[in-house]
Amino acid sequence: MRLVALIILLIPVFFAGLGIKWMRDVIFSILHDPFPNYALQFAGGLVLFIAGLAFIGGFILHRDRKNNKVAPRFRKSKGRG
Repeated sequence: MRLVALIILLIPVFFAGLGIKWMRDVIFSILHDPFPNYALQFAGGLVLFIAGLAFIGGFILHRDRKNNKVAPRFRKSKGRG
């Protein structure tokens, strides 16, 4: 079961790394095939990086809430959903 969780976490890490690579390639003027210009490549890289980072951060927050290891301001209140 832990192996499945590791594989699930590696997918967004790969996407975040790909996003960083696309943004770095814009700085060095390397345009990849699916993008017609540098601005779209940078925007696509930024979206992939933020999405991967948000998924990993959400996973860690969910795990820590479950184990009751978060600060009081991050705990779910019983009144909300």
